[in-house]
Formats: sequence, structure tokens, C-alpha cells
Amino acid sequence: MEEQLPGGGVELSPAEIDALDARWSSCWSPEEITRRLAGVDTPWCVAAGWALDLFRGRQTRAHGDLEIAIPAARFPEVRDRFPGYVFDAVSSGRIWENAAEDVLAATHQTWLRDPATDNYLVDVFREPHDGATWICRRDETIRLPYNDIIHHTAEGVPYLAPELVLLFKAKHARPKDQADFDGTVPHLAPAQRENLAGLIARVHPGHPWLADL
Repeated sequence: MEEQLPGGGVELSPAEIDALDARWSSCWSPEEITRRLAGVDTPWCVAAGWALDLFRGRQTRAHGDLEIAIPAARFPEVRDRFPGYVFDAVSSGRIWENAAEDVLAATHQTWLRDPATDNYLVDVFREPHDGATWICRRDETIRLPYNDIIHHTAEGVPYLAPELVLLFKAKHARPKDQADFDGTVPHLAPAQRENLAGLIARVHPGHPWLADL
């Protein structure tokens, strides 16, 4: 799903991009965001690299931030949990501080910022959906019930199914994505491997990961 970006916002300079690592250095852990969202009705889950570590049962590498996924229309329920903080929308190297509704409607990534320190704490992906059905933003024909794609650790931390995490990582296959793929695939059940292979073949035909599945 392509974003039609609104006007405004600020393009991050190379120095500001370099400074982001420090601004994310005090981001919350999966356990902390689970505590802060306890009791919220909207389905949500930890996404990206942290989700794979939750699936594997241990932290396998450093993570520069914490990402969670929620249904886009349910964002107000999550936003209301954080009075005193602000949500900045980001896309294509631009940032819209304390993003207005039109900006939120045109983007999918939102960084929760502590105005007291200007540091970022969690990256919220506002995902397309149809009620209780998740829609893949890379291929809108891929639609799955939230109950099927959100798994939980023994401690109750929700995380995105590893097959879907790896599907998103397949697009760029950066070194950390390759390492996540190599480290996660041996832990997948046969049905999960088959599902992942089908998803990658559908979204990224001919992808080199298919040979390893």
C-alpha cells in the first residue's frame, strides 16, 4: 500500500538521522509496553525483530527500537493511554511532530515521544484492517484474523506471527534481516515454513530465501 504523503513536516538532515540512535536508546521493552497497554481492547502485538526474539524465547541481538502493530482505526484507544506524550508521524525521511489527523491518515508509522526528553519510546505501526481482520500492507489480498496472527509468550507479551515478520523483512533483506531469517527458520514448525514460503512467493516471486524454505 503506497502512502500519498501530505504537505508539511520536516525533512530530517543527515545529522538528525544520525542522532536518532541516541533518541531511541531509552525505548521501552516489550514487557514495559505490555504493562502500559494492559486492558486495552484493541488487538496489538510486538512486531519486527523483537517479535522474532519473543518467538524464540530469548533476546538474540540488540534492537535499536521497539515496534508494535495495531489496527489503524483503533489508534485513538492506544493514543489515549499516553497523556503527556506526543505521537510524531514519520515517512520517507520526513517527520510530522504531534501529527494531525490528516497526516495520520496518510502515513502508517508513528513514534511516541516524551516531550520532557525529546526521546522516542515506541514505534506504532497503524495497519490496514477490516474490522477484526488484518490486511497486509504489501499485498491487500492477504487477509488474516487478528486471533490467528497474534501469539503470546508465557508471560503474556503479544507478538506478531514469525512468518509475517519475516515476510516484511524479505523486502530489503538487510544483514540484520538475513540474520533474523537464518536464526528463526530452524525454529519454525513445518506448517509455518510452508506458510512463509507461500507468502514470500506471492509477494516477492523468486526471492532467494525461497531456496532455504
